[in-house]
Amino acid sequence: MRAPRRPSVPLPALVPYGGGALEAEGDYDGQDFTDLDLSDQAARGARFLDCQVRRCALGETVLAGARFIDSALTEVRGVGTDLSTASLRDVELTDARLGGTQAHGGSWEGVLVRGGKFDYLNLRTAKLRDVTFDGCVLVEADFGGATLERVSFANCVLRRVDFTSARMTDVDLRRVVELDIARGLDALSGAVISPTQLLDLAPAMAAQLGVRVADEGPPGEA
Repeated sequence: MRAPRRPSVPLPALVPYGGGALEAEGDYDGQDFTDLDLSDQAARGARFLDCQVRRCALGETVLAGARFIDSALTEVRGVGTDLSTASLRDVELTDARLGGTQAHGGSWEGVLVRGGKFDYLNLRTAKLRDVTFDGCVLVEADFGGATLERVSFANCVLRRVDFTSARMTDVDLRRVVELDIARGLDALSGAVISPTQLLDLAPAMAAQLGVRVADEGPPGEA
């Protein structure tokens, strides 16, 4: 089991963002976005290099195809944020509260997701490599068709998660404190779980295999 590489994000001296609407294909380098309402703005294909996004509202913000490199996102919040096909490389995402985030088809490499709560996070067909989820709550996260390589979930709650057709290599689930897999149990090849988790998942695995579990009846009873 190879552990994921955790990112190092030593931000340089930052320049406060001057305000105004985000721009599609915008180029943001070494900027500090703090306490801003970026809701309903669109920055498709924008590039954020050595940036800090802190305590910003991202409700319905469109960041499809954006690139976040060597950046930190802290205490961001919002519903309906569009990060589809976005690329995150060497990024720390800390204490976020996001609902219905569309991150399908994206590429996450060297990402630390620490704390926070994510409802209905859509990571279908995304590629995750060297990603650590630490102390997060993920409710009905969708990893359908995603590729996960060196991904760790530590001290996390996973409720009704969907791993349908996911491809896993060195995925560590042993320290998940609540593991509830709604779909995709057969995709766990390439993951490691604890003996206790195996016992917890046994009824669902038996149901998926069509195995009926029943107490032993009296002698001679079919």
